[in-house]
Amino acid sequence: MFELDQEIQLIQDSVRSFVADMVVPNAAAIDEKDEFPFDIYRGMGDLGLLAMTLPAGYGGAEAGTMAWAVVQEELARGSAAVADAHMVNKLMCDIILSNADEQDRAQLLPRMGRGEIICAIAQTESDTGSDVAAIKTTARPVDGGYLINGTKQFITFAGICDLAIVVATTDRSLGRGGIGLFLVDAGTEGFRRGAKSKIMGVKGLATGELVFEDCFVPESRMLAPPGTGLKRALTSLNSGRIGMAAQSIGIAQAAFDLALAFAKERQAFGGPISNFQAIQFMLADMSMQIEAGRLMTRRAAWARDAGKAFIREASEAKLFASELAAKVVDDALQIHGAHGYSRDATIERLYRDSRVYRIWEGTSQIQRIVIARQLLAA
Repeated sequence: MFELDQEIQLIQDSVRSFVADMVVPNAAAIDEKDEFPFDIYRGMGDLGLLAMTLPAGYGGAEAGTMAWAVVQEELARGSAAVADAHMVNKLMCDIILSNADEQDRAQLLPRMGRGEIICAIAQTESDTGSDVAAIKTTARPVDGGYLINGTKQFITFAGICDLAIVVATTDRSLGRGGIGLFLVDAGTEGFRRGAKSKIMGVKGLATGELVFEDCFVPESRMLAPPGTGLKRALTSLNSGRIGMAAQSIGIAQAAFDLALAFAKERQAFGGPISNFQAIQFMLADMSMQIEAGRLMTRRAAWARDAGKAFIREASEAKLFASELAAKVVDDALQIHGAHGYSRDATIERLYRDSRVYRIWEGTSQIQRIVIARQLLAA
């Protein structure tokens, strides 16, 4: 756990080169224009990053969670949006791999792994977030399938997805017991893209609304029958939390690197500000927190790869890493002073990007609930 094996180190080196050449030079433009970076996404496909965890039969490399977490961290050091695009693709592949029939797996997974098609998960609604069981989107049984009606908000890839995994209920009175998962092609009649979300950070992911109006889905495209859909959707969150933790560490590392370089260069009172003990203490704390978060994240990844229980470990890593990222980025901006408050500064983008990690894939409050339940159930 304290040293990556040689294969993962080679992957890490390859991704670092990709980030330096492709991601970092375009990160500011992705944020400023809020446009999805198709060229970078397809570049990840060409490099094998989008298919890295897929079985070989679907064009994948069968990489483990540890390797994936390392890639997540490295991508986030360059761009949170690129890292999150990589993560969402992996989670969608996981759901399709575990729940779709062989025809859909064979047709979709290789293309998703190459970056040719993009899948979204349509879960969040205006009145639901942490309370996923309260969704209002319905899937009414009809001859040969279901008619889906409802509106989803804050959906990553909403503006560009080729298909979506829709979380919908066949009977709202049943709560969790009525929720299923449905695979819907974007070209289906009744599938419509709504308003684009005007979000604070992690821009460039085509985040927005998906609207379903009597959208017919054949029975063969039900990925999870009523009563199992919520559990199967939430299962992906456990792996996603490891990815969120890794991304948080990547953002924190990027902020620390900027602060360290700035502290050495910035002159005040006759020398670099790194000479001041107040700055030194801030840097020391930042380094310590990043290393602790990285170890927690990799421990969760190791546990998952080893087939051990990892739900608590994933939540602890996500909670700790997302909160330390906020602290590290805030301190890094403080070290930059007024220079960091400028929209021209990279640290300003990191400051905005880091905030959402305490919200998505389960808020910090939800993580504490998950951790406590795991402890009390032991």
